[in-house]
Amino acid sequence: MEDKKPVYLTTEGLQRLKEELHFLRTKERARIAMAIADARAQGDLAENAEYDAAKEAQGHLEARISQLENTVSEARILDDSGMDSSKAYILSTVRVRNLQSDVEQSFTLVSSQEADLAQGKVSVTSPIGKGMLGRSVGDEIEITAPAGKIKFRILEISR
Repeated sequence: MEDKKPVYLTTEGLQRLKEELHFLRTKERARIAMAIADARAQGDLAENAEYDAAKEAQGHLEARISQLENTVSEARILDDSGMDSSKAYILSTVRVRNLQSDVEQSFTLVSSQEADLAQGKVSVTSPIGKGMLGRSVGDEIEITAPAGKIKFRILEISR
């Protein structure tokens, strides 16, 4: 049996996953079951594209439910109250200046399950997140991203 790794989440992140899991188990399962029943009622299943699509959707749904169940069961809530705020760690918000474009940005370092670049949340396992972990205000870092190398200076770290 493989060792399960804990998944570190914020309280809000865990709540969002639980809500998604509840929605998928209740509403989506019922919706897909209805789609399968409707497609089955159309007759010959051998050449029924709607039935095949509904069964495929059911497989994807069950895989997502299983993934969420595993994540929720392994979740550990992060508490940043005792963390050193002089260095960037998970749950830190890091304000940086891009040294090439002179643009300032803020990133909050989170687990991969909570990452959302549109909200400025980057995974600690991403190139940007890895580059910032353990760094201090004033540090210059070079990150290799898909778009090339990016140089940042850390301006501020907060919790």
